[in-house]
Amino acid sequence: MTRTLVVIGNGMVGHRLVDALNGSSWRIVVFGEEARPAYDRVALSSYVDTWSSADLELAPLSGAEIRLGEKAVSVDRERRVVVGASGVEVAYDALVLATGSVPFVPPVPGRDLPGCHVYRTLDDLDDIRATVQAAKRPGRHSGMVLGGGLLGLEAANALRGMGVSPHVVELAPRLMPIQVDDGGAGLLKRLVEKLDLTVHTGTSASSIERDGSRLIAKLANGVELDLDVVVFSAGIRPRTDLDLGLELGPRGGYLVDSACRTSDPHVFAIGECASVEGVAYGLVAPGYAMAEVVADQLNGGTKVFPGADMSTKLKLLGVDVASFGDAHAQTEGALEVVVNNAVAGTYSKLVVSDDARILLGGVLVGDASSYPSLRPLVGKEVPAALLQPGGAVDVEMPADAQVCSCHAVTKQTITDAIQSGVACDVAELKACTKAGTGCGSCVPMLKKLLTDCGVEQSKALCEHFTHSRAELFEIVRATRITTFTSLVEKHGSGRGCDICKPAVASILASLNNGHILGEAQVSLQDTNDKFLANLQRNGTYSVVPRIPGGEITPEKLIVIGEVARDFGLYTKITGGQRIDMFGATVDQLPEIWRRLVDAGFESGHAYGKALRTVKSCVGTTWCRYGVQDSVGLAIELELRYRGLRSPHKLKSAVSGCARECAEARSKDFGVIATENGWNLYVGGNGGFTPRHADLLVSDVDTEELIRIIDRFLMFYIRTADRLQRTSVWLEGLDGGLDHLREVVVEDKLGICAELEAAMASHVSDYADEWRGVLEDPEKLARFTSFVNAPGTPDPTISFRAERGQRVPVQLGIPEVVR
Repeated sequence: MTRTLVVIGNGMVGHRLVDALNGSSWRIVVFGEEARPAYDRVALSSYVDTWSSADLELAPLSGAEIRLGEKAVSVDRERRVVVGASGVEVAYDALVLATGSVPFVPPVPGRDLPGCHVYRTLDDLDDIRATVQAAKRPGRHSGMVLGGGLLGLEAANALRGMGVSPHVVELAPRLMPIQVDDGGAGLLKRLVEKLDLTVHTGTSASSIERDGSRLIAKLANGVELDLDVVVFSAGIRPRTDLDLGLELGPRGGYLVDSACRTSDPHVFAIGECASVEGVAYGLVAPGYAMAEVVADQLNGGTKVFPGADMSTKLKLLGVDVASFGDAHAQTEGALEVVVNNAVAGTYSKLVVSDDARILLGGVLVGDASSYPSLRPLVGKEVPAALLQPGGAVDVEMPADAQVCSCHAVTKQTITDAIQSGVACDVAELKACTKAGTGCGSCVPMLKKLLTDCGVEQSKALCEHFTHSRAELFEIVRATRITTFTSLVEKHGSGRGCDICKPAVASILASLNNGHILGEAQVSLQDTNDKFLANLQRNGTYSVVPRIPGGEITPEKLIVIGEVARDFGLYTKITGGQRIDMFGATVDQLPEIWRRLVDAGFESGHAYGKALRTVKSCVGTTWCRYGVQDSVGLAIELELRYRGLRSPHKLKSAVSGCARECAEARSKDFGVIATENGWNLYVGGNGGFTPRHADLLVSDVDTEELIRIIDRFLMFYIRTADRLQRTSVWLEGLDGGLDHLREVVVEDKLGICAELEAAMASHVSDYADEWRGVLEDPEKLARFTSFVNAPGTPDPTISFRAERGQRVPVQLGIPEVVR
């Protein structure tokens, strides 16, 4: 006889339960209050990027009857019947409550006024957007998020995506008080305040009042905020509004035992609405673990809830934040090892036992790359080197260390799957162990364990493409595909992500697929490419016109000076022999470009993964040591390769003699004059890890030099990985410099003619991107601070005076009138 399971709640945890029961003998009926299919609530703020709910939908489930838009209004436990809002009744043999949670709204007077919202569902975001769009403020909108925890910062990020400058108000003395400590929170505050957020800690809202079309929020510290929208994101409470007569936990939630069974043996509770032996959990990973327990119990198993790892790793407003284990050093005798690098913008704290032998926990802010290695070591003995500043974290992990906290998967389970041949890549490990299918933070460790076990890793670009970037380049080139949508439909899966979209945009641009802001590419671009300018710390942009070889006429210098003066821009001569102008708002960019373009300037591509500059010394024209015309060659090279889109930025230089005044050997490709011609060096870079370039050819004439550079650049563009500098690419190239010389100098592969033709096509098809915007009204319309008030300056941007120029206002430093 078929038994019926009723699940009340169609969220992520309910979805996981039904998925875990796939193939069982149960008839499953799900009551979903929302009319939408189950979606990824953890990624809620990303909805603002596209306003497409389909992008967040979880994989469709088979073998279950999903009643969308049907709220369960009552349960008759005596008859074992669930009644829906439509009057439908469904009898059950087992009932699982997965009702989740509700937002906590502090009892602030005025909290129910129009314009006040909670942040929990897609419908909530739609309502917030409607409020923002209806606001009458002339300029950038202002909002307040009440709550500076994980959810509050996510809500603030969503408001930023709607063009709102958010104030984040947190009662605790620091941001994210549950996850991070004072030191980490201090850095986090400093980093997020660079992103158009104003943070108020140690205070709360005492009232919210209506003032015409505006909202006035009065804070407990006396500050008044003039707002368009208010969002409450101050935490959650277990949702237990169904009156079932079940016992509740001390802090809310249906009280359940270790098998997630309530006081009624036929009723289970999982996720945020459950209180497991008195403890309620607000993260998705424990909810997933509860779903697995109940699925096992329903199938006759004996699995029990193993407890929850409350470790978290996330990216908030572009800032990496992670905490694990005893992050606040509450264990008696615990010691803390802290490295706070304010210059690099990173903070790390390890908590160890009083004898410094056992890792108890930690906090990472700004750089959480070591999280996958550190978290499984909690409770384990660690080497002393780990506790030194900059100490290695690549230590041997014990076999019983938990790699995946979402599904309690140990290193031993994963290595057994690899060594037995059951799993040979990350996808197969996910399928057979479920590691990596929760929050995903353990995926880097899965890749490392595969490598440690001798399994060669896939070079897939991301989960949506099994191909490497180089393979995708060849696919696009051969098939002449011109859109990301066509490429992912024919050669990938899903809808893409922030890894593959910019990478494909770069490929399309490299193959001369129209203007960078054309319809085929604009939705794929990073912020800088979207506005053809570099975003700065206060929300303004820099304007960098091209000055080939650093050579410029007095007339053009005067134009730059006049533009900087008229628009109030900060000016600086860079190490790449260009003049940068900082402080332009989005709506000012086209006006500035028009003045520059009319004077003969063009985009310097300082915002793109493209050629930046070709620096030069003065060469034989002026220098008594020069042996070749370095300025003339630098100008020729910069004009030839301008606008060349590549996996990473490209820099070059030409020195007129061996004295190397242009620093050519620190560039991606550098040229040094000799008595007999030119030496070409490749694969160098400055930056965090400087690398001297390697000598590729010696004493070649100008024609041969340019021919080899053409081949080198096109070969790099076709074969490098995403965001891979030429230095890293060259070091990872099979055969290294010798192989590169065989390919681009000796033509061992017979592709040099093709590489030269590709470069010739780029040179002939080049068009200035700034001019392209100015000549296209549709593209031009995108350059506005406020879509509902074109031309209105952003009132939240302010400056202060420093050495006779305007620079961004920093906290505590008086501003000057804008």
